[in-house]
Amino acid sequence: MRIVGLDVGERRIGVAVSDITRTLARPIGVLQSTGLDDDAPRVAAAEVARLAGEEDGVLSIVVGLPAHLDGSASAMTPRVRRFAAELGRLTDLPVTLQDERLTSREAESRLAVREKDWRARKARLDAAAAAIILQEYLDTL
Repeated sequence: MRIVGLDVGERRIGVAVSDITRTLARPIGVLQSTGLDDDAPRVAAAEVARLAGEEDGVLSIVVGLPAHLDGSASAMTPRVRRFAAELGRLTDLPVTLQDERLTSREAESRLAVREKDWRARKARLDAAAAAIILQEYLDTL
């Protein structure tokens, strides 16, 4: 079974998924929501349900947890914790929080190597960040 990785933002959620061996993460897309404190958990739960319905299924979810560079909580930290708790309740799957500091910057630099158009990079940035968050988690298993 696979693991789903999410990079949660105010209105966009980057989605990545592992392979069935839980060795490699790959970005699969970006979900749109009306807000983190609004329908974001339901939107993400629907995508997880869709992925769980595929042949390889879903074992668990990893959600990127934002923090300041020094590791202290940011304004988004408690909001993402609430999102993760609600997502776990909606999906009945275990949800793990993974440090996401600098993942968006790393994703941007990786995408810039292959894609020179910043608009094209921006459209793929959240999914790429989700893949980095998930890969960092997979590397600890």
